[in-house]
Amino acid sequence: MRVKTRFVHAVGLWLVLFALWLLLSGHFVPLLLTLGVLSCALVVWIAARMDVIDHEAIPLQLGLSFLGYLCWLGKEITKANIDVARIILNPTLPISPIMLRVPASQRSDVGKVIFANSITLTPGTVSVEVMDDEILVHAITKDAAEELARGEMDRRVSAVEGG
Repeated sequence: MRVKTRFVHAVGLWLVLFALWLLLSGHFVPLLLTLGVLSCALVVWIAARMDVIDHEAIPLQLGLSFLGYLCWLGKEITKANIDVARIILNPTLPISPIMLRVPASQRSDVGKVIFANSITLTPGTVSVEVMDDEILVHAITKDAAEELARGEMDRRVSAVEGG
């Protein structure tokens, strides 16, 4: 990898780590800010020495489209939560578990991970196995399976990935 690209990814990783540190600590005292800057720099230095900083470690290529995807995913998670709550509250417990293979059209490992994790984050579905071009999914109902089979989530993840 070119030195300039490695530097950009290292700076991006540092920015993400420091933003997370600020968000989680909430302290703006100069001493603590300095320690936060230094600890994030140490983590980036260690990651660089281990040669794990690349385009997948800090996926800058996802850009702002990822934020739009997260909003859509939040809406889908909310809808799925309501569906699962209805199933649980129904005295007859109308479940119809099913295993299905969902096509994964993502080109990169990052895209496949986002897709598989999105499936698992959505209540009522769990990604069991990720293969080259498909994901084995367990769905609690046929409706949840049909929703995945329609491919909307796959298309949206591919769009975020740039496909």
